[in-house]
Amino acid sequence: MGEAIYLDQIKQLVELQKVDDAIFFVRQDVEKTPRDIENLEERFAKSEAQRQHLLDKIAHLEEQQKRIALEIEEDATKIKKSRNKLMQVSNTREYQAMMREMDNMEKMNYSREEEKNTLVEELESQQRALADMDAGHSSIQAELEVKKSGMEEKLAKARSELEELEKKRKEVSVGIPQAVFMRYEFIRSRLEHPVIVPVKDGVCLGCDISVPPQTFIEIQRGHQILSCPNCQRLIYWCEHFSEQEETRQLKPQIVMEPMEQTGSE
Repeated sequence: MGEAIYLDQIKQLVELQKVDDAIFFVRQDVEKTPRDIENLEERFAKSEAQRQHLLDKIAHLEEQQKRIALEIEEDATKIKKSRNKLMQVSNTREYQAMMREMDNMEKMNYSREEEKNTLVEELESQQRALADMDAGHSSIQAELEVKKSGMEEKLAKARSELEELEKKRKEVSVGIPQAVFMRYEFIRSRLEHPVIVPVKDGVCLGCDISVPPQTFIEIQRGHQILSCPNCQRLIYWCEHFSEQEETRQLKPQIVMEPMEQTGSE
């Protein structure tokens, strides 16, 4: 293959890669949106469960508080009645028995008052915790509603962008020889992103591993389209096209089986 033809084909492949880069990132964004919503829904559900647990605890504390207040009130009434009856007692034994009963009720009520005060403090603490939790809970709910409301619009926009990019991809790939294009597509089906990457200072920028010296010499000559022996991506010398330094490079996700390095037809 002549150098001019080689450089032209590399340029076409890099242009195709740019379109595929755009497609790749739009699809990533499309996949990310539902995941973001799912994560928010999980956080909201967890927050809701914690909030409900706190509400149940507060309700239980309030019930205990009411019960103790009622018991204190009932015993206070009994004590009052006992004091009234005390004046009517006719003998010492009955008088002492009533005094002991009143003393026990007063001690019980004193203990209940302490328990009531403890419950009041705990209830106030839990209510403060609920107020703090409600702030975060409301924030998650608001964010979830915003993301849900904007999801359809965002996905519709992404679908429209993908349609335009697919059209552009067809236009860009028209001028690429069939054998070269099929080789690109084969690698794309295995690695997806990116397919063609530059080699800089003898290092493949797709996998960050040095290519063999002979391979580096060959791509500098610019006579045939070669693949990186490690990641199997198509490679070219970065200095053949200074503009290509802007091309985004990513590491491979799968290492392919060795592929025979042949020149383009």
